[in-house]
Order: sequence, then structure tokens, then C-alpha cells
Amino acid sequence: MKIIILGAGQVGTSAAEMLAVDNYEITLVDTKAEHLRALQDRLDIRTVVGSASYPSILQQAGADDADVVLAVTDRDEINMAACRICRTMFNTPTTIARIRSRDYLRTPEIFGDNGFSVDVRISPESIVTERISRMIEHPGAIQVLDFADGEIQLVGIRAFHDGPLVGQRLKELRQHIPDINARVAAVFRQERSIIPSGDTIIEPDDEVFFIAPRSQIRPVMSELRQLGKSGSKIMLVGAGNIGFRLALFLENKGYVVKLIERDPKRAALVSEELQETIVLVGDAADDELLRQENVDTVDVFCSLTDNDEVNILSAMLAKRMGAKRVIPLVNRTAYIDLMDEGLLDMTISPRVETVGVLLTHVRRGDMVSVHSLRRGAAEAIEVIVHGDGRTSQVVGKALREIHLPPGAAFGAVYRDEEVLTARADLVLESEDHVILFLIDKQYIRDVEKLFQVSALFI
Repeated sequence: MKIIILGAGQVGTSAAEMLAVDNYEITLVDTKAEHLRALQDRLDIRTVVGSASYPSILQQAGADDADVVLAVTDRDEINMAACRICRTMFNTPTTIARIRSRDYLRTPEIFGDNGFSVDVRISPESIVTERISRMIEHPGAIQVLDFADGEIQLVGIRAFHDGPLVGQRLKELRQHIPDINARVAAVFRQERSIIPSGDTIIEPDDEVFFIAPRSQIRPVMSELRQLGKSGSKIMLVGAGNIGFRLALFLENKGYVVKLIERDPKRAALVSEELQETIVLVGDAADDELLRQENVDTVDVFCSLTDNDEVNILSAMLAKRMGAKRVIPLVNRTAYIDLMDEGLLDMTISPRVETVGVLLTHVRRGDMVSVHSLRRGAAEAIEVIVHGDGRTSQVVGKALREIHLPPGAAFGAVYRDEEVLTARADLVLESEDHVILFLIDKQYIRDVEKLFQVSALFI
């Protein structure tokens, strides 16, 4: 598959890194020649220097026979124009654009074939807002992902010594909560992945990823750590697009929200649109300000500026002053690793979250969702089964008969609005939604081939 990536910023570079590892044929376009040279030396990709919206540059990048164009520059207008040119001049099958402006997103009719010909719109701000809101709704979780239109969730949680299941075998989970329909998909212990079995013993500080119906998430989480009530007091730092959208979402959900912004003009602007949120002008690294605003009573503290260092330092300060849970926005991989050293409760990376959504629309087969886990090392996938016994390698077979690649595991099956446990004797049917977990994403191609139908399928 030939993919052109327009824009070598954080999202474009990360997408190129992940897709190049999967052996896709990648061409990366950007105006910064030195940055492209450095990437070409490190990755097995082609690079083209020039403006992403110039027809001549797109042709030079190979738009004539490209399968997918990912337009992820920092300018919405360039992304939209590039998609339109690729469809009009080169008949590119799939166009994907990063769109940040709320004005554009509120008028979806402009993206159709009679407009800018954008097949898929990706909004990093919307993606990150959704991810953080899930963390707030599920105290203790380090990741919460939706599958099957939200009917199934995959949750990552760090096991604590006070959890009822900690120190016991996984098969005892069903004894503790017999009516639960959950499956542990993977366990990570000290950076080492463990394929779980019934005899796997959960240890303190294990990262446990499990899949269950939405209604059963909290009972399973309570087996791995003591859970408190979902707190209502939220403090946000940074009134940029993400901070503003998150404040708007949270106040509509009934949370008590305070938003700190350094720029008086920006603070005044967002305060006019926010009805219930208290907007404060100040520096989140000012411990006196945090003390005055009772940061020690805050349930969740989110630092969401465009500066990693500010986010991390203000989150650490808030944690030291008594905030129950802190979530900084972080892009640099080295900084994200701080979470594993216990300095922060968790981090959110816009780059990783956005690339995960992009992968959904690049993978072969009928992939509904693709989520990156563990900073891109692992993946959780929802795929729709098609075909019949003649054209499919999985239809009509029990899960035990389907040979998954190393490190892959079935999580759940969604059929006719019912969540089915991934039992060994469960037989797959056409149109089933199958959720899989891949500890090692290098085998993604094997999974794609497994669920593709043969040429006989019509």
C-alpha cells in the first residue's frame, strides 16, 4: 500500500514511524528539508521537499498511484486543498485530513465530493478531549477505549496491593464476580508483556488490560485496586483548543471546573463562552495561586498547555500539594516514560492518540477501530468478519481453531447487539465484530490477512 503523508510535524512524523515499521510504502512531504533528511536517514521512507498543496509536489510524491493521502500539516486550509487536488487530479481512493477549526468541523457538508473531497476528518483536539474525559469518568484507569459503538470497553489499570485479586490467579476473578463477562487481554510487568492464562498471578504495579461490557467495567476495576467515587472537582490548565473543549464538555456533565490561563485576552475570550467554569488568569506553576484555589481538594488536575515542561512541572506541583490525580498533556516520548517511574499518575499524548485513530483508516480489512497502547508498542483492534466458509479463513470456525500470530489474543465478540465472551468454543459468524489485542504490533499484517476475504467474495 502506498501512502503519502503531508506534513512532518509531530503527527506526521509519528504516523511515518509507525507505518514504516509495518512495511508500508511511505512518502513524506514537508517544507523543511533538514528535518526530512534526518527522518530519511532514520526511516525507510521517501521524502519530498515542498508545499503540500502544490499539484507538482503531490505528483512528485507519487499521488498518481497512491492509495491513501494523510494531510496532517498544521494548516487546515492546506490539508483540505491537498485532499481536493488529490481527488480531482489523481483520483486518490482515500483522503484523510487533520482539521482543527471548530468552524470547519461544524459544517461537514463542505467535505463531501462536491466540496473538498475529504473522506475522513481527524480532530486531535476532539480525540484528546474524549480520552481525558474517559479518564475522569473512570478514576484509576490509565486508558479507556471504546469498541462496538461504546458497548464494549478496553480498560488499562495499574494493580495495587489492596486489590482483592492482586496476589491471586486470574481464574479466581470469576469466583469473585461470577456474573461478569470480562476477559484479561494482556498484562505488562516491568516493561515485559505477559500473555495471561487462568494461572497468571497478578502482582502489585502490573498494568492489566481487560475487556468487558461498559456496564461491568467498574466491578472488574475494583478487583485490581480500591476505587473511590468519581470526583466532581476538576482543575484545568491552559485555555487552548483542548482546554476549552474539555471545560465545555465537563461543565455540561455537571462537574465543578476551574480553568487557569496565563494570557488575559484568551482567558477573557473563553470565559464568555463557558457558562459554569471559573476562568482564572495566572501561572499554574505559582504554588500560592494553587493554594488559594484549594488544589488540595481537587479530584483531577489536567495541565493542557502546548508546553510539555510546563504541563509536567505544574502537574507534579499539584500532586505534591494534594491533588488526588494529575494528568499532564505530553508529546515527547522521554517525558511520557516518567509515568512509568511513578512521578505522575498518567500522561496523555495527542500525537499517540491521533496516530492511533489514523491507523484505523489505513489498515487493510474492515477495521472499525485501531487503538495504540503502551506508546504504540501494542494495539487493540476491532474488525468486522465478512464472507462465508469458502471465502473466509475465520467464518464458521471456533476461536480455538483460528491460529493467531504470537502475542495476539481474542478479547470479545459483538453480535446482534450482544457482547459475547471470547470462549475457545465460540464459532465466528459473518458480520461479527471481533476485538483483538496485539502485544507485538509487528504482526498486524498477519491479522489483516487472516480477516480478509478471498477474491470469490462478492
